[in-house]
Amino acid sequence: MTNSQEVVSPQHVKDEWFQPLPKKHGGAETVVRPSLSYWKDAWRRLRKNKLAMGGLIFLILLMLFSIFGPIFSPYSVTATDYPNQNQPPSAAHWFGTDEAGRDVFTRTWYGARISIFVGVMAALIDFFIGIIYGGISGYKGGRTDSIMMRIVEVLYGLPHLLVVILLMVIMGASLTTIIVALTVTGWVGMARIVRGQVLQIKNYEFVTASKSFGAKSSRIIRKNLLPNTMGPIIVQMTLTVPSAIFAEAFLSFLGLGIAAPFASWGVMANDALPVILSGHWWRLFFPALFISLTMFAFNVLGDGLQDALDPKLRR
Repeated sequence: MTNSQEVVSPQHVKDEWFQPLPKKHGGAETVVRPSLSYWKDAWRRLRKNKLAMGGLIFLILLMLFSIFGPIFSPYSVTATDYPNQNQPPSAAHWFGTDEAGRDVFTRTWYGARISIFVGVMAALIDFFIGIIYGGISGYKGGRTDSIMMRIVEVLYGLPHLLVVILLMVIMGASLTTIIVALTVTGWVGMARIVRGQVLQIKNYEFVTASKSFGAKSSRIIRKNLLPNTMGPIIVQMTLTVPSAIFAEAFLSFLGLGIAAPFASWGVMANDALPVILSGHWWRLFFPALFISLTMFAFNVLGDGLQDALDPKLRR
């Protein structure tokens, strides 16, 4: 053995391996990072998406203003003040007034309550019906899946506006009717997504192991399948909310929304349309602006969540 060679014991190698390298070292530095869970890693990647985080911050602020804005406003949502009708934006009325002298700023935030409530409730109902229906259809497969999917296809093909009008005739125009109308056929998209995910996951080894241990189908769906499909489900929910908000605004614009003197963004836009040519632009501008910004915020948040929750992009 020459002098240039040294005998290195395994223990010496072990000690050298675990010794921390100094900050300024001529060689390569060893970077040790703690392992992140799936959800923590998804949140880390979502925070890097500035557009999605901007949408999230806007939605949080919008919900806070919709809750507390009408409370702290000195003006009533329903009280009329005809001497001050159709006043442009000013220090007294930041968003101006409408044809009855009601403060547009206060009604905008009250309308946000209605629109967001409709969107969230529609998304939650679609969520519960969709995951139950789609989970059972995908897990059972075979004839059961075929029959359940034919029902979904029939509901998917129904004209949405026709269903809404029929419900309005039967139940009467109200907020409950709008929510029911939006969810009668709105859950089919969620059910199809859940079914596709369950069909892909149900043959994985951990599901087969649960079956071999005698676990019931309901437990397998609840404990094994649905938790592994939450990524696409959450993304679909963030896209369902703006769709429901826009649908409510559209129905209210057609006169099928909530009754006066209460207001949603769609009702405010419908009331403002006849006078838009008279120069009262603010009455249409502000509800239309918040409808657009809310839909944009939900869509960019949904795109950001889709990228953040995609396991293929996890590093």
